[in-house]
This record gives sequence, structure tokens and C-alpha cells, in this order.
Amino acid sequence: MKFTIGTLRVDALTLKEAIDMIVSLARSGRGAAVYTPNVDHVVMAETDVDLRRAYEAATLCLADGAPLVWASRWSPHPLPEKVSGSDLVEPLLERASREGLSVYFLGGAAGVAECAARRMSDRYPALRICGVDAPEVGSGLSDRETRVAVSRVQAASPNLLLVGLGCPKQELFIHRYRRELSPAVALGVGATFSFLAGAVKRAPRWMSRVGLEWLYRLIQEPRLWRRYLIRDPRFVGVVIRSLRVARALERVHSAPGRPSSGRGSYS
Repeated sequence: MKFTIGTLRVDALTLKEAIDMIVSLARSGRGAAVYTPNVDHVVMAETDVDLRRAYEAATLCLADGAPLVWASRWSPHPLPEKVSGSDLVEPLLERASREGLSVYFLGGAAGVAECAARRMSDRYPALRICGVDAPEVGSGLSDRETRVAVSRVQAASPNLLLVGLGCPKQELFIHRYRRELSPAVALGVGATFSFLAGAVKRAPRWMSRVGLEWLYRLIQEPRLWRRYLIRDPRFVGVVIRSLRVARALERVHSAPGRPSSGRGSYS
């Protein structure tokens, strides 16, 4: 089941269910695109048509952030829990190590992906890391280095491709080159490499539970102030609009003479 917030549809899955589904997709060999939308993604998708199209074509979208979970509580199908990229990747790698799935690390600042891959390899000795690359992916996504990076992924043919280019670049990259990246399941993982490498500390669990992970990140990286203090507050308006649409549609579906479908803006 999914619920819609703004222009994005999010899958109502637990962390375990998400990992099971990703492993199943990897086993299928058909390729897939997995994104983890957060508050910032929801806001950006309101005006970024290309990002919206990438999300519309996604195989799986998982809620990265407590605010999305809270917003879903007014929907017929609330999200069971937050499943952020940083929460997802390490248990997914542990599962991959047990099931023999190969993994490719793509993106991050120079040396960060290598450090993250090395740490994960030390922690899970059976993990099959088939490539690590930190290309300078241009904003146009069609420059020579980007195409070389895609060729390297093709040569490695991983089961899982972790793409840490940040939003919206990672989603646009996966969407544009999805056919070439297949059969890999490509996941947009944001700053996860920095967390795995120890280059950036994650917020304490209590801050994550109460939705203050953004504040901890802002304190660590003040350069993100415009995102957190100017852009992301627009999320409140998106939620209010989505709830109004959902309630209006619910009234229509519940009108006399019409069977209720239980579907609205949230579905």
C-alpha cells in the first residue's frame, strides 16, 4: 500500500519488509530504482518536474523521516515506521553478505565511499564489494565522466548499486541510466557513505525519534541552513493541502449511492 504526500507516493513498509523486497528485486535480475524521500524531497518535487518523473518511475519509495510518518497518520494506510537510507543500508549489506549479493558504491566525496566500503567489508567479511567509484557527476548528467562511471557499473554488473550523489542528482542519475544500470537494484542513499565512513556523525536515536535529526545535521553542517530553515518549512503547506484533498475525495467516495473505496489523496 502507498500514501501520497504532495506529488510523491510512499510505500507503507517496515524496514524488514523493505529489505526483503529489495533482496527479492535483486534476485529477479530485472533492475529496479529505490528512493528514500524525506521532507526536502517532497518540497523539491513540488517544483522540479524531472525529480517528480524520476519518483513516478520508481520501483520502491521508503519514508526517510519522522515527519512523513506523522503526516501519514491521518491517512487510511499510515506508514508503519521511518525507513531512511542511513537506517536501511547497513542491515541490507549484512543481508547481502549472507546471500552472496554483490554491491557497488558510487558517489560521495573523494575517499569517503572507499572508507565506507572498507569499514563494511571489515564488519561483514563475506560481503562482495565489486566496485567503488566517486565520479564528478555533472549537473547535466551527460558529461564524459558520468558515462564512464555508468560503463564501470555495467562492467561490474552488481546486484545492488548504492548511489550517494545527493538529491536530486542521484534520483535523476538512476532514472536516466536505469536501463544501462540494470540488472542492478539502484538505491539513492544520500549522505549514507559519510555516516558509514564516520566522516559525519548520525543524530542520537532520541533526536531521530522526535523528528530533530535535521537540527543535529544543521549543527554539524551549517552550510545546509538554507535547506532546513527556508526551503523545508514549506512541507507544512504540502501536508495541509494533501490532507484537504484526501478529505474532499473521501467525502465524494462516501457520498450516498457510491461505495467507499477507502482511497483519497492518500492511498
